[in-house]
Amino acid sequence: MANRGDRKTKVPIGDARDPHGLWVWMQRHLEWMRERHYSDRTVRMRDVYLGYFLQWCDARGIGRPTELTRPILERYQSHLFLHRKKDGKPLSFVSQVGRLVAVRSFFRWLARQNVILSNPASDLEMPRRERRLPRDVLTPAEAELVLAQPDTRDPLGVRDRAILETLYSTGVRRLELIGLSVFDLDVERGTLMVRQGKGKKDRVVPIGERAIAWIDRYVREVRPDYACGRDEGALFLTHLGDSIVPEYLTHRLRGYLVSSEVGKGGSCHIFRHTMATAMLDNGADVRFVPEMLGHANLSTTQIYTHVPIRKLKEIHAATHPSAKLERAADIAAEAAVDVVADAADVAGDYDDHDELLTSLAAEAADEVTPNDSGENDADG
Repeated sequence: MANRGDRKTKVPIGDARDPHGLWVWMQRHLEWMRERHYSDRTVRMRDVYLGYFLQWCDARGIGRPTELTRPILERYQSHLFLHRKKDGKPLSFVSQVGRLVAVRSFFRWLARQNVILSNPASDLEMPRRERRLPRDVLTPAEAELVLAQPDTRDPLGVRDRAILETLYSTGVRRLELIGLSVFDLDVERGTLMVRQGKGKKDRVVPIGERAIAWIDRYVREVRPDYACGRDEGALFLTHLGDSIVPEYLTHRLRGYLVSSEVGKGGSCHIFRHTMATAMLDNGADVRFVPEMLGHANLSTTQIYTHVPIRKLKEIHAATHPSAKLERAADIAAEAAVDVVADAADVAGDYDDHDELLTSLAAEAADEVTPNDSGENDADG
């Protein structure tokens, strides 16, 4: 099976025979990114976003990089701001910035390759960042209701419960969970190794006792049958023994959110929001949560140094609702009594933490790939 990062835009845009044309230079740029070991997803999204730009240029008779000037790029930026999708909604901040960053990076590369004498995108101003909080966050009681949805009498239910518990306990990203190996869980230390996360960075995060217990049950009772004698080491497998793909995982988890009737949308990323919010609401210092999430450049946490895993484990155990089996049982009992929680209590006091949660909201939108959306757009 071909690597998804090696997939190129199928139909050439403009004159593909022109060795100095935008299309040819775009393909060279993407190849350069692959050679520099950019992630498959980054290359794929750059391919999509530059494709949009080339379509815009082709419609205006612009075929070569040397024909583009800063005023023309500013017109493209205005086009993105005014553009409306099929549903009549504008492009989100994340989509606009993603497309402009792709163009800016492309022209910076062209300048370094001496294809153009000067970079017309060097002073291109990005749209001001929206300060948006996550749209949907589960309360601890609602999280317990969602986690209880899989039928654990069925092997798939056991696997899905283990997946939900892992997402809720650790806040790992969708692709990070898919990439987990059976060797990445350290039961004795209560930690999970996230390998090659966003930015191709490894990190170690705490994982609660209850999540460990469900993973252990899945590994003992379910995974041996799924591996089917061709075990390649992936922790979570389909019933056919294959690694889980992002779209499948999103579909499964969205179904559990719907069946729980908590009235909140989302899928994988909602547990990332929920984990961060729960820890902050229970008193976790804002410096520790970004360490778990794998955020390297949050403006509110740049002044802090790396947090040792021992201290991070202590903070996780003290503030995460499912970190201890006893506390999880108490929350489950609360969920049975109180199904609907006040949305204002979900948010808590965001004043001290809105930068972190705003970053999570933007990340959630960016998490949606062209395969997930109906318009090949990064809007979630």
